[in-house]
Amino acid sequence: MIDFRSDTVTHPSPEMRAFMANARVGDDVFGDDPTVNALEMRVAKLLGLESAMLVPSGTQSNLIALLTHCGRGDEYIVGQDYHTYKYEAGGAASLGSIQPQPLAVSGDGTLDLDMVKKTIKPNDFHFAKTRLLALENTHSGKIISNDYLNQASRLARDNGLYFHLDGARVFNAAVAQNISVKEITSQFDSVSVCCSKGLGAPIGSLLCGSESFINTARRWRKMVGGGMRQAGILAAAIDFALSHNIERLKDDHDNARYLAELLSTVPSIRVESPHTNMLYIELENAEVGAELQQALATRGILISSGRRVRLVTHLDIDMAAIERFVAEVKTIL
Repeated sequence: MIDFRSDTVTHPSPEMRAFMANARVGDDVFGDDPTVNALEMRVAKLLGLESAMLVPSGTQSNLIALLTHCGRGDEYIVGQDYHTYKYEAGGAASLGSIQPQPLAVSGDGTLDLDMVKKTIKPNDFHFAKTRLLALENTHSGKIISNDYLNQASRLARDNGLYFHLDGARVFNAAVAQNISVKEITSQFDSVSVCCSKGLGAPIGSLLCGSESFINTARRWRKMVGGGMRQAGILAAAIDFALSHNIERLKDDHDNARYLAELLSTVPSIRVESPHTNMLYIELENAEVGAELQQALATRGILISSGRRVRLVTHLDIDMAAIERFVAEVKTIL
């Protein structure tokens, strides 16, 4: 099976599974798991922040960050199409009574900082208190430049806002720019990193920030059911991924460009140039997208449906898989 739907579909390698099986473990809720403790220290240092906390998912990591930064009746400014607003089931509003203030996302994945500034509420009891600015990097596979992040950081500091990054694929952004990940993350108050996407771990995200922030975040993790026991088995998979799968993200980016090159020869498909490991194509209409999805599935290839389709390269997609996919698409269309 060839699966282009997401980079979340990767399978742990035999070497990763063996590394997991040999992990030293303890009760992480008690702080006794040595593999988790070592991983949290490693990731915090890697991101240029003081502390880190292992959680089951990126959704929970972002939720805990919002709950830690904001109280009931507070507000966070966020992109209309960012995951922390659109794709995480409204957790901040439903569970934390935190008001989202969504803004339109520009074509490059950023928010208009002039609009962000105008959106910050005055200190008036008629309004929610604006507490946090939340960004996403990468967004739909697009890299947010460090120049923009520096400007956004200054705006947040000047207006007394916390600054959070949904960095689910921040390692893709770092590798694509040939910079260290801490050059992106160290300016944020909190960063969420997902390890079950391009890095190839089967489960797990880490929330990073200051020591006091993470201490408070641990209480929220307990409250939302994210405390795990012998989690070293999961931490070992992430540790393996950090040692073996960061630099190879460049292969995913190269494969996405190769896929774009081949698909650009198909007259009925419009191809958007990829920044990292995500490629978007536009078909004639949604019906064609649905028919293409169904026909490919019978040939052992999975894609999403719709007129505009996202194709994601990852460690289980190689050049041979890409060539087979394009050949099947040409045949079907």
